[in-house]
Amino acid sequence: MRQTWRWFGPKDLVSIDDMLQAGVEGVVSALHHVPSGAVWSPEEIARRQREIATRADGSPSGIAWEVVESLPVSEDIKKQKGNWREHIENYKASLRNLGAAGIEVLCYNFMPVLDWTRTDLAWRVDHGGTCMRFDHADFAAFDIHILQRKGAAEDFPAEIAEEAARRHAGMSEEQKKALAINVAFGLPGAAEHMSLDDVRAHLAEYGAVNADQLRRHFIAFLEEVIPVAEQEGIRMCCHPDDPPYPLLGLPRIMSTEADYEAILSAVDNPSNGITLCSGSLGARSDNDLPGMMRRHGSKVHFLHLRNVKRETDALFGSFHEAEHLKGDTDMVALLAEVVKEEARRKAERRSDVSIPFRPDHGQDILDDLNRKAQPGYPAIGRLKGLAELRGIVTALEHAEHGLLARA
Repeated sequence: MRQTWRWFGPKDLVSIDDMLQAGVEGVVSALHHVPSGAVWSPEEIARRQREIATRADGSPSGIAWEVVESLPVSEDIKKQKGNWREHIENYKASLRNLGAAGIEVLCYNFMPVLDWTRTDLAWRVDHGGTCMRFDHADFAAFDIHILQRKGAAEDFPAEIAEEAARRHAGMSEEQKKALAINVAFGLPGAAEHMSLDDVRAHLAEYGAVNADQLRRHFIAFLEEVIPVAEQEGIRMCCHPDDPPYPLLGLPRIMSTEADYEAILSAVDNPSNGITLCSGSLGARSDNDLPGMMRRHGSKVHFLHLRNVKRETDALFGSFHEAEHLKGDTDMVALLAEVVKEEARRKAERRSDVSIPFRPDHGQDILDDLNRKAQPGYPAIGRLKGLAELRGIVTALEHAEHGLLARA
């Protein structure tokens, strides 16, 4: 397994030098400043590669940009409206430019309107650190009372809608504003930041789109871009919905194993694969992460390893980002399946034997609390997670090699 680390560019408060001290082997990054739908030029790609290859003192870092996360799929493509055909052609051009730059793995998502969604970006946990949290009632308060989406109350269980009304009534204007900002947070340096009016406009554009329609749009996109990715030697891998259930009255179509099976079978190509995110998929109790890796491991091109703690037995409910080994996903069982998959790939003489992974998200602990980096991406919290994961992987790999030697 190849140890990677997400970096948001020169403005990231966690530096290239920091990740070298964490012992990572490669970098996950993107051109967040380029608007969705625009072409990633060779010049901009090369500039990011140089930034990653250089330490603060100007000396070589020895690490490279290995995984793109992400080349955004525009809302026009998802809706098949506006400039969607032009955006697909631009996506193909970006793939060709990335292929020419030698980058082989591209993570992306097909979530409508909102990317990953949390209601609290610094929720205090028992040990004194902070983490990100999704509170179902707080999200309902945002959707029903702040965004004021028509029909929103009917999309929540009655008890959640009632609790949302109570919470909203007790919020100050500053608390309401903070909740709205958290829900539509996005990434640092992103070219677009959505206001409430932006969200409402997108929802109006989607209209009454259902899951089947959105899935057809997704398949149409893949039918166009996957052949180009294959030509360029790029393995595309779709990130699951986060949270993995419908939001804002819109369907989410990459939330379960069945969702992935539908997309993988519709466009059956080695370049059409999975970003297996144990945190996103793990927020639903009906997702079997080790089983999914066992059954679909040959199509897993990238791993996000993190854990969440579900706070309710409901299928769609509240959760928070747990320590990497203390959430509801059995991380040891999942990693055991990854190690087995890599052994299979080695036996098949595949070129992609080592699956890149990154310690996704992390709790803010120790000096992270003062540095205040991108929520979910602290230096020490991720280092702790990486160290724990590295230890498990090392033990499993030794065990796997021992079993193979005895065989």
